[in-house]
Amino acid sequence: MSTTKIVYGLYADDDDLMNGVKAFNDKGIAINEVYTPFPVHGLDKALGLKKTRISDAAFFYALYGVTIGATVTWYVMNHDWPQNIGGKPAFDWAHNMPAFVVPMFELMVFCAAHMMSLTFLVKNKMYPGAPAQNPDPRTTDDKFLMEFVTEDVESVKQLLIETGVEEITVKDA
Repeated sequence: MSTTKIVYGLYADDDDLMNGVKAFNDKGIAINEVYTPFPVHGLDKALGLKKTRISDAAFFYALYGVTIGATVTWYVMNHDWPQNIGGKPAFDWAHNMPAFVVPMFELMVFCAAHMMSLTFLVKNKMYPGAPAQNPDPRTTDDKFLMEFVTEDVESVKQLLIETGVEEITVKDA
């Protein structure tokens, strides 16, 4: 029979939370997850989280948008419906490209923003219909929660009390 428990420590202030994270890091106790109502500066470094690759994905999504923009403008203005506008015939796309910078830029921003949002939602399992992952709904208002998966419940509870926790909850894993 496993004695592994999930311990939740609820804090009222982000400074108390950061002090708690530092105290647990100093003791070598692993923090499973932290839930906050807003981004806390320095929390990612304190937890030892790695840099995400969303910026790499954004580059490729933007490149996709520019490619779509260039392809559409070439197809419409040079292949499908070429026109002699102001005595300047559309010989090729490269000569007329400065006129297409704005739509290509707009498609780049549109694709990058929307695809990054979708990637974020899917990667974090926050898409419509996904089960809620937040163990305490108060963390969406004004509370901060640390989650531990541990067998040594008493030492975690003691350190939580020392770091100014408001409430401690213990559940079976």
